Amino acid sequence: MYKPLPRYVTVSKSEIHGLGIFLTTSIPAYYILGLTHIVDNRFEDNLIRTPLGGFLNHSEDPNCILLREEEFYWLQTLSDITQDIELTVNYNKYNVTYLKEKNA
Repeated sequence: MYKPLPRYVTVSKSEIHGLGIFLTTSIPAYYILGLTHIVDNRFEDNLIRTPLGGFLNHSEDPNCILLREEEFYWLQTLSDITQDIELTVNYNKYNVTYLKEKNA
């Protein structure tokens, strides 16, 4: 059975903007939560957003970061995060220079 999100996250109402991604269980620091974007120049902003990437909200004090590995972007926690906390990244829709290379 296809499940669009990892079992430990859910989409819920966000106090930041519309809907967001929230943890259903506590997750440790530096845990890779899943694939968020795939580089493909045929799409808007040259990215395909996965369900995980489509509901991420911006924060000036994020609890996650995006890691780039070739054409894939992965969501990784920056610290221990407890259940029911919204996952956030510091991003600008039109500027992907904030993304860090995985294993760099």
